[in-house]
Amino acid sequence: MPLSHPIFRRIARLAREQGVDAYVVGGYVRDHYLRRPSTDIDVVVVGSGIELAEALGRELHAKVSIFKTFGTAMLRTRDGAEVEFVGARRESYARDSRKPQVEAGTLEDDQRRRDFTINALAWSLSEERFGELVDPFGGMEDLDECLIRTPCDPDITFSDDPLRMMRGIRFAAQLGFTIDDETFEAIRRNADRIAIVSRERIAVELNKIVLSPVPSMGFELLERSGLLERIFPELHNLRGVERRGAHAHKDNFQHTLKVLDNVARRSDDLWLRWAALLHDIGKPQSKGYDPRVGWTFHGHEVIGSKMVPAVFRRLKLPMNEHMKFVQKLVFLHLRPIILSEDLVTDSAVRRLLFEAGDDVEKLMILCEADITSGIDAKVKRYLHNFELVRSKMKDLEERDRIRNFQPPITGEIIMRSYGIPPCRAIGEIKERIKNAILDGEIPNEYDAAYALMERLAAEQGLTKAAGE
Repeated sequence: MPLSHPIFRRIARLAREQGVDAYVVGGYVRDHYLRRPSTDIDVVVVGSGIELAEALGRELHAKVSIFKTFGTAMLRTRDGAEVEFVGARRESYARDSRKPQVEAGTLEDDQRRRDFTINALAWSLSEERFGELVDPFGGMEDLDECLIRTPCDPDITFSDDPLRMMRGIRFAAQLGFTIDDETFEAIRRNADRIAIVSRERIAVELNKIVLSPVPSMGFELLERSGLLERIFPELHNLRGVERRGAHAHKDNFQHTLKVLDNVARRSDDLWLRWAALLHDIGKPQSKGYDPRVGWTFHGHEVIGSKMVPAVFRRLKLPMNEHMKFVQKLVFLHLRPIILSEDLVTDSAVRRLLFEAGDDVEKLMILCEADITSGIDAKVKRYLHNFELVRSKMKDLEERDRIRNFQPPITGEIIMRSYGIPPCRAIGEIKERIKNAILDGEIPNEYDAAYALMERLAAEQGLTKAAGE
């Protein structure tokens, strides 16, 4: 029974007492038929949604949050369900705004204003028709056919609220649905309208696409629709193949989407997926051609890592440790690959452990996902070599405790030992001690590091302070 939760009978009774009709509408209904869990319940009232919410709040002794500007009210039940009430309405939009002009309407008016038919499904909460499906726009048929389609003219739908274009693509990616041809062509025609949508709202939809089961599906649709070059030009600029003679490079856009899907199969970490999306973002700026070897992208990891903050800033993604994590992985993503191609030295692995720190496992997931060759033998060779790198990492980590290590000799120790103020010599001594530990010249221990400090200080003509 779709309305088995006791909250629905309670709402139905209160609606009858107030003499209004109420309906459950939108995502909760859709997700029931898709067998997806949902705790967000939207109730449309042909009358005052706020008054019905207040009546329910009094019975449940629950706080009711009221948003008079939008004519909505929301409360949370003890079992965690979030119920939002709104009066049935019709909407009209000004050309330069997503904010609608609202007036009271019928249930069908309210369903018509919804973005897609699968989100316009409703269940009646009236006593006589309790649980009856109200579907004037063929949403159930579209659910059966796995189709994203608008209830009315898609050009009006998307021009009125251009964020719906992003939402349509996001639903297609999340649910594995196809966007109806007429609906998709309307997205292409209205792509320029995305300019009036705030970057924060776009970022919310982008993150949901990144977290979808097969995120490449969403980014392919964004590219085909013309939205990607408008909201995320750095990713759009990866597409295409350039040829000179017998030399051609891979399509870095398609490669990036493969890497993203590979990571998505192994991790639901949003920021690791963003690292996959941005790992080759510096390739267009680093592209070069050498007649002897073909196309090169030297230093693209350095260029790409420097681009990450600007991308995050423009997309209104968080400028915090998540951005720094993505930046670090973009910078380091070639390091394990280089190790796997070459002799795996203790020194190189120590440096990787030191620079990657606690993110080394996520870095390895990204690097393994980055192997997208169509030659099975090459993929197997790389993955086998990665296992050697992992084994070496485990051995060195247990023996040398390198991950996130801080050199045993600090600047304060050097200044106190030699009675000197902060100066360049201190930084040089610290750097040489760090490198000696990473290169395996001395163990990661205080006594060995202190002895090296004394030798390096003597080379610089420093003498011990009195009492040391």
